[in-house]
Amino acid sequence: MSLVLVVLEQGAGKWHKMSWEAVAAGQQIAQQAGMSMASVVIGQGVAGMAAEVPGKVFAIEHALLEHYTADGYTAALAELIKAEQPALVIFPHTYQVRDFAPKLATRFGRVLISDVTQVKAAPGTVSFVRQLFQGKLNADVSGQGGVTFISVQAGSYRADQMVAAPAEVQVVTPALDASAIRQKPEAPFRESTRAVDLTAADIIVSVGRGIKEKDNIHLVEELAAAMGAELAASRPICDNGWLPMERQVGSSGQTVSPKVYMAIGISGAIQHLVGMKGAKTIVAINKDPNAPIFEVADYGICGDLFEVVPALIEEVKKARG
Repeated sequence: MSLVLVVLEQGAGKWHKMSWEAVAAGQQIAQQAGMSMASVVIGQGVAGMAAEVPGKVFAIEHALLEHYTADGYTAALAELIKAEQPALVIFPHTYQVRDFAPKLATRFGRVLISDVTQVKAAPGTVSFVRQLFQGKLNADVSGQGGVTFISVQAGSYRADQMVAAPAEVQVVTPALDASAIRQKPEAPFRESTRAVDLTAADIIVSVGRGIKEKDNIHLVEELAAAMGAELAASRPICDNGWLPMERQVGSSGQTVSPKVYMAIGISGAIQHLVGMKGAKTIVAINKDPNAPIFEVADYGICGDLFEVVPALIEEVKKARG
């Protein structure tokens, strides 16, 4: 078995943005491990979408797959996996994947290694890093024989690192029986409409509890305005009601990937890092030199934000005239 199979997610003809992160992960892992790679998209009439995916793509099409059900997706993928015998199956770590992927892995007597943050691949060996105890520990996990199933944490791989290539689409029609699909498809989960869409922002200035009190947030707001950035926050700020919940970045907020993410007074707990580590450039300002945020930052300023931020505002205003 020398194939990496990446399962993409789509709904109503639109790609889930994490699908491209999963493709980037699959490409990098396949290259490092000396394997080949293919992708798969499931639905009805998805061959056109499959043509947007680089490299070899299986378009699994069937009328019973027009709407998502765990039974339908599991049966269709199980048939393809038995035929293609991949060594590794990669999913984006989405709500839908969490619903059906453990069931699929169980069919092969395996478990799903979920929320993987890093894959250590080399010719002949692959291991997976996932976090334990709220990010306090990293564990190296490896599959022992047979196909391995993993889901990749949001932001662990960047979609812009995906390598373009002509699509080679193969349409597959699985042998599905309506009697084997026990669930009745329901309307997909829809999040409440947000007044602020941080996922579309190119520059984000985010504030954490280092700001100390609500009355000090105006300082960060001024910096965001000077930079033409969106204002965001870590969970404690939003939990305290200092900023609305729609501005929260993290595992229980929005997942963002701007060109620049500036973290001010944010220590860098794993719950926050999950939401922003896909940023192309990360700038951190924190007075604690051991703050975890510095481990992911491209640029770090160890200092008092009440001294650093006013100086930054002044310099940004000078630079922008």
